[in-house]
Amino acid sequence: MNQLPKYDPAKSYQWNFDHAPDPLELEIPRLPGKWKFAGLDIDSPIGIPAGPLLNGRWCLYYASLGFDFLTYKTVRSVARDCYPMPNLLPVNCGSLHGREDRVMVTDEMQGSWAVSFGMPSKSPGVWRKDVEETRTQLPKGKLLSVSVVGTVQNGWSIEQLSKDYAQCARWAVDSGADCIETNFSCPNVRTCDGQLFQNPEQAAIVAAHVRESIGQTPFLVKVGHVESSDEIAQLLDALSPFVSGVAMTNSVAVAVADRANRLFFDGQPRGICGAAILEASIRQTGRFADQIEASRLSLELVGVGGVSSASDFRKYLSVGANSIHIATAAMTNPMVGIEIKRQLAGDIEQCFPAPQS
Repeated sequence: MNQLPKYDPAKSYQWNFDHAPDPLELEIPRLPGKWKFAGLDIDSPIGIPAGPLLNGRWCLYYASLGFDFLTYKTVRSVARDCYPMPNLLPVNCGSLHGREDRVMVTDEMQGSWAVSFGMPSKSPGVWRKDVEETRTQLPKGKLLSVSVVGTVQNGWSIEQLSKDYAQCARWAVDSGADCIETNFSCPNVRTCDGQLFQNPEQAAIVAAHVRESIGQTPFLVKVGHVESSDEIAQLLDALSPFVSGVAMTNSVAVAVADRANRLFFDGQPRGICGAAILEASIRQTGRFADQIEASRLSLELVGVGGVSSASDFRKYLSVGANSIHIATAAMTNPMVGIEIKRQLAGDIEQCFPAPQS
């Protein structure tokens, strides 16, 4: 099982898109109890965020590996090419907290990497058909979320960008998506479509348009790294009338350099994902949970960032996450979901709150 297929960073995004593995027939440990997310039945709160699941075949592959909340990689209303390679660059760093100047590349993957895809997308005609076919093949107990992003054009107003988000979301729902996630954070995109979480007023305008477009479909917003309690309160206050929950953290952005201190990516920051952001992401999830409780909001939280073990999983649950998604560890070790389920299944009452009825 150590040689399971996985994303190959040495090959292009398109190559990996075209060479998605087939689902496997494996025995998957089952977590006792009845689980829900945003009112939907789900086999477990273990999922994958937008990123690893390039298309439906990747979704089905990871579904067969014990992941139950599957997020289809971010799609657009127009086709968009991936950034040039390298798209995944291993880095050598300790825990990041958002105040670092730069991180250094390393030859071997040590648990964290710089991510540089730029939110590529196939054309709507391609991804809509793929989402529809994928949903029909996913077994009961699996949820398919589709991540969408607006594609800002020169001269566009926030209203125009909002309508683009809403159109993509509506297409995804019509194709069978169980849940919509709007990507309000991409540290590798410098236009406003990648930074909306930093502007609560504009984020609320987009969220309102999306909610109107998708009706009662569960609706998540992905946000980036937020430290300030005031910023958290403002963002939640702006989004809470429209969304079902918030997913975090979409990496910590920092510049990337080699040993000679030469900068990659033209000196622009790139999102660092993996073990390096575990502590910061858990802390942020806890702060959001505290604010949700203090404001008596009805929102769920998806914890993302650095999870690679049952212990990491428990930490997210302990600070208030309702679901926990795994990206980097799942890409480097496709068995990680099964491994975590095996560990959790034996001590379910210690790991989880009382099962929901």
